[in-house]
Amino acid sequence: MSARLDAAITAIDAANTADPDTSEGRPAALLYGERMTSEVDRLFPEASDVLRIAARGQHIERWMLPRKDFPEGRAGYLDWRREQGRRHGARVAAIMAEAGYGPEDCERAGVLLRKEGIKRDAEVQALEDVICFVFLKWYFAPFSGTQSPEALDKIVKRTARKMSAEGRARVLEEFDLPEELAVAFRDQEDQGAG
Repeated sequence: MSARLDAAITAIDAANTADPDTSEGRPAALLYGERMTSEVDRLFPEASDVLRIAARGQHIERWMLPRKDFPEGRAGYLDWRREQGRRHGARVAAIMAEAGYGPEDCERAGVLLRKEGIKRDAEVQALEDVICFVFLKWYFAPFSGTQSPEALDKIVKRTARKMSAEGRARVLEEFDLPEELAVAFRDQEDQGAG
């Protein structure tokens, strides 16, 4: 790891240690960032510094903009997500600049974190695939118990739609999903969704 990559990761982790949610024994944003790095390393071992930093900072200081500050429902949720992406992009870009990255790399990290060009930009898509793997691996089981079967079906279909064909294929290989959930990942492939 280069000195500037190490400096950026260290700064992101330092920011995320302040997360008040320690329900898993450690600050939630810090743990999430470590899980994102683990999946980037596993799924995309040749990832650029920008992708590695964006993955680590994908939830940087997320608790500072609570979901409850936005209206209920899908529209409010999407507004919250967009604002989080904007904030995360700006915060990570500032950290990268301080670590010695140039303006192009800093702006590129913002593009990834705002998910600009998903399905068209390979690196943005790689970040989305990593996000989906982290969700499925560490957060799906506890989350699924809070949802109705209908809501869960919609969430699984949205997750599958966001992933690349390669990502969906890996999900089917790596996860022992119940048939009613696995079908969403196969259906996307059968339809050629990309």
